[in-house]
Amino acid sequence: MMLLGVAVAFAAIANGQSEDLARYVRTNTGSVNGGNTFPGVSWPLGMVKLGPDLENGVDSYSGYQPNGNFTGFSMLHESGTGGAPKYGVVSQLPVPGNISNPLNNLQATRASPDVTEVGYYRSSLGSGVTVELGSSRKAGLYRYTFPNASSPNVVVDVSHVLPSYRGQGLGQNYLGGRIDIKEEQPGDFHYEGYGIYDNGWNRAGPWRVYFCGYFDQPATYQTFISGGRTNSTLVEYGDEATYESTEARLGAVFSFEDTIIHSRVGVSFISEAQACTNVNEQIPDGTSLEAVREDARAAWNAEVLSKITTTDTNETMKTQLYTAMYFMNLLPTNKTGENPLWESIEPYYDDIFTFWDTFRCTTSLLHILQPRAYEEFIRSLIDIWRHEGYVSDARSSHWNGAVQGGSNSDTVLADAYVKGVRGEINWADGFAAMAKNAEVTPPNDDDPRDPSGSVKEGRGALPDWLEHGFITPRFTRSVSRAVEYAGNDFGLYQVARGLGLDEEAERYLERSRNWRNQWNPNMTALGHSGFLGPRNLNGFIAQNPMSCNGCYWGDYYYQALPWEYSFNAHHDMSTIVSLVGGRDMFIDRLEKLFKPGLFSGNGQFGNTMFNPGNEPSFGSPFLYNFVNRQDLTVRRSRFVAKSYYSPTPRGLPGNSDAGAMESWLLWNIIGLYPLTGQTTFLIVSPWFKDLTIHLGGCKTLHITTTGGSENIFYVQSLKVNGEDWNKSWVSWSDVFANGGTLEFVLGESPANWTTGALPPSPASNGVLDL
Repeated sequence: MMLLGVAVAFAAIANGQSEDLARYVRTNTGSVNGGNTFPGVSWPLGMVKLGPDLENGVDSYSGYQPNGNFTGFSMLHESGTGGAPKYGVVSQLPVPGNISNPLNNLQATRASPDVTEVGYYRSSLGSGVTVELGSSRKAGLYRYTFPNASSPNVVVDVSHVLPSYRGQGLGQNYLGGRIDIKEEQPGDFHYEGYGIYDNGWNRAGPWRVYFCGYFDQPATYQTFISGGRTNSTLVEYGDEATYESTEARLGAVFSFEDTIIHSRVGVSFISEAQACTNVNEQIPDGTSLEAVREDARAAWNAEVLSKITTTDTNETMKTQLYTAMYFMNLLPTNKTGENPLWESIEPYYDDIFTFWDTFRCTTSLLHILQPRAYEEFIRSLIDIWRHEGYVSDARSSHWNGAVQGGSNSDTVLADAYVKGVRGEINWADGFAAMAKNAEVTPPNDDDPRDPSGSVKEGRGALPDWLEHGFITPRFTRSVSRAVEYAGNDFGLYQVARGLGLDEEAERYLERSRNWRNQWNPNMTALGHSGFLGPRNLNGFIAQNPMSCNGCYWGDYYYQALPWEYSFNAHHDMSTIVSLVGGRDMFIDRLEKLFKPGLFSGNGQFGNTMFNPGNEPSFGSPFLYNFVNRQDLTVRRSRFVAKSYYSPTPRGLPGNSDAGAMESWLLWNIIGLYPLTGQTTFLIVSPWFKDLTIHLGGCKTLHITTTGGSENIFYVQSLKVNGEDWNKSWVSWSDVFANGGTLEFVLGESPANWTTGALPPSPASNGVLDL
């Protein structure tokens, strides 16, 4: 359990927003109950995420657990990830009293709930020590307050990582390192070094992190080293200044006379010297923890939170708004200037978890809220292709890995292209990166999660897709990959068409329709026929539309039921409506997705087939717009958001997935839903009486509602840029390209206001006639 710290008065930030919007952020939201969010300290897209690491026998994905013992406070973490923990490296642990063996399972208990807010974190240990944390982009500051007469020590453990207990072979390993204590004169010293590690959720090969640390108090010190990767028997514990190891555990103990100690630490992926530069430039000697905290809050206010403003006074909704904005800006990580693999003038972003999770809602919102960072991110993706051969669906610690479905980077790149992101992006190279995914089968990386093909990058099931136009069960996740590959190919069509590559555009448009080859008209359930189903070269394989047989790596469907996946070809929705039997059957099928009691499978919410905790369900509440039943879109999406989201530690319906859940909530709050890879946004119903989205370049989208309340939210009418509107969708050019206005009138009963043209279905061969 954690308690939120009390925010102090805050000076005006650079853009003139006088309100400290960071006070609305609840940094413990989603930190328990499987949300896996990071509650420690970080800057927007910052490299350092400084926070606690706790041990209670299960995986601590972000380092945090509500119970268990502290094993350290480390500099690098991720937020909202799954599969297996990542990082938890460059660690310190304060320990009072005599330390006979620093490798003998040193841990600390928790004396009271942790305190967390934007830019500040505090833990109270059972030993009586208080640990307070602050950070910059590439450095961190610890403040330790020891009890009087307690013989203070700080243990720096180079070999510390977050462990995994899931048994999938993804646990991180310490592979070696060095610690070098440099003493210019007695009492004046700092330490430098590095650690080498591997593995984690993306099954990465070896990666190296450099560190540089300073204390503000005189200390004596002893280095330590143990024998063997898992052997904690002390081999050396002496006063040598330098130790280097291959697999032996390694670190140092610093002992102090003062009871208040500040520790400044910088990290780098380039060198120890750069780690020292990072800390000394970003947190110079003498910088107070309070100053570090205020700098972080100013950065969050200026770079993220002030991008959406409101005059509404609903404190609960503002808390949800700004908390969600905070968490969707923790990943990816901007590591520009910290790429150890190649020299480039391009930006470099890492810790992408994963496009399978984030392409539906997060990347399109990052474009709107942080257009400069988003352009840098797109350039970084293309540069990774230039030097590594593939833009993967996921990447961390400079390694591609963990492709769960399609090559969804293709959809992300297409979304940027069709929405006019140009700047310094080389789109010829961008399309070449997409074509590599679409045409070249990556080598099998022998990942035990999927022995059938590559998990590292590309499309592992591409041979079937190219030869047959569908995917057979010789490749795992065959059905869900087929619908994703189709969406990815539609992304290639979009970019090829824009670049004037007519032949390629036509080929990829036709390939984007191949999801239809997985449509089994003989799959039936609950009065409905026709669902996406498994097939081999002899025909379709029997499958219950309400079962996925586990929904995991080795199954036909990944993290969703056939009923859910059968709605997921969002570029070809008119075809789906026709295949299921037309408008009324489409509505009834969607309604059954949300109806309680029809499904009794494990893990589904309220015994419904709709699962708000997994991304294939994200778009389903909004699809009523494709048959002009926008009122049902509002009804279902508002119910899901209000039922399963709250700004509390248990306030997410599942793993945050690097901000994917939070960005889904944000689109609901705004009152739009994106169709990634297209310029279409489905209209929902905004929560606030007014919102202003600051788009950059003095452009804004101003959204207002009249007549609404917590329980009154059905759209009665809408004006777009001052003109009466009767469509259930708007385009990028309508409201985002140059800014605009959306004026909603809300009421307590549904109204038939969407009488205009249906949302585009660009891959469909015809237009549905209602």
